[in-house]
Amino acid sequence: MIRHITVLGSTGSIGQSTLDVVRRHPDRYRVFALSAARSVDTMLSDIAEFAPRYVVMADAAAAAGLTAQLAAGCQTEVLTGADALAMIASHKDVDQVMAAIVGAAGLLPTLAAAQAGKRVLLANKESLVMAGPLFMQAVRQGGAELLPIDSEHNAIFQSLPEAYDGDFAAHGIDKILLTASGGPFRGWSAEQLADVTPAQAVAHPNWSMGQKISVDSASLMNKGLELIEACFLFNCQPEQVQVVVHPQSVIHSMVQYCDGSVIAQLGQPDMRTPIAYGMAWPGRIEAGVESLDLFSLATLNFEAPDEQTFPCLGLAKQAFSAGGTMPSVLNAANEVAVDAFLKEQIPFTCIPRLIARVMEKHTPQTVTSLDAVLAADQWARDTAAELLTTSDMTEMPG
Repeated sequence: MIRHITVLGSTGSIGQSTLDVVRRHPDRYRVFALSAARSVDTMLSDIAEFAPRYVVMADAAAAAGLTAQLAAGCQTEVLTGADALAMIASHKDVDQVMAAIVGAAGLLPTLAAAQAGKRVLLANKESLVMAGPLFMQAVRQGGAELLPIDSEHNAIFQSLPEAYDGDFAAHGIDKILLTASGGPFRGWSAEQLADVTPAQAVAHPNWSMGQKISVDSASLMNKGLELIEACFLFNCQPEQVQVVVHPQSVIHSMVQYCDGSVIAQLGQPDMRTPIAYGMAWPGRIEAGVESLDLFSLATLNFEAPDEQTFPCLGLAKQAFSAGGTMPSVLNAANEVAVDAFLKEQIPFTCIPRLIARVMEKHTPQTVTSLDAVLAADQWARDTAAELLTTSDMTEMPG
């Protein structure tokens, strides 16, 4: 049976890895639609290979440029805009949606896929961070299948009992052990972090990721967002999730049980493994990833995260505990802060300071609608942008 897939964020690292898995299984998968922001050259190449029915470019100028360069007779229709993204995510001919748009921009089309009852391959953690209760409700009401693609959550999913229904006690679960590589600055002091450059921050030691996610990994915000995501995915509280720094990134996460057992998922640090698992679940397919050579693994190290030097993890816990619109505010403020850092407008150490200041100014509201989530997101972006122009960031309290 051929399954048709829409890849949201197809020109990024997750999107390209997804297309590589599709490439390996032409008898199983067809690309229905692709989306990107403005990467015209990559999209042209992917259109030539996969012949999608639709392509959506977030940038209107990029859409026009792409259309102008398509070969005569090309059957791919190029669209732009939020409505087009929602359409390719919810179309009746789509079976699976890879949700790999980075940041808040991925929320609306990912939600549309859930509401339409698709198999949602969730690599956009912001959908749950921003609108966790609404998103999980949409999954239930739409009859969607939600498969986590982040390597850590995919590992947790594989390590939980097959019949897990969100009840830790009923399944003898003690806690989730959420692994983190520690990023490029593991073991650094606050003084050392003060002078790091964007180039250093995006140079992840194990994973090939986009700039924004790489900076989040360096600040431990990525782990904070993943902690919030885990709480919604697996129906637990932050105190039931222990972050474990594991520099080798071989164990992708674990589940600890009440009888003393710890079940882990191991593998190469290659996103094609969780992608292939999500696409083929409950079966498994070849992903182009080499198996681990256990004899070549000299050691596996574990340590506690340094939340004092890297306060973003603690800020994420605070946001989840505050509830309501606070996680959305955390995410939006972080996106503004990371963008400012990448543009060399603020130092790395000011990322958590800006986020903390925005959170201090926010009174969380109950999330009763998507409009409330989007309003909080915009408020946080506006507030963070204002702070960037009116505050001496280097003197903001951490």
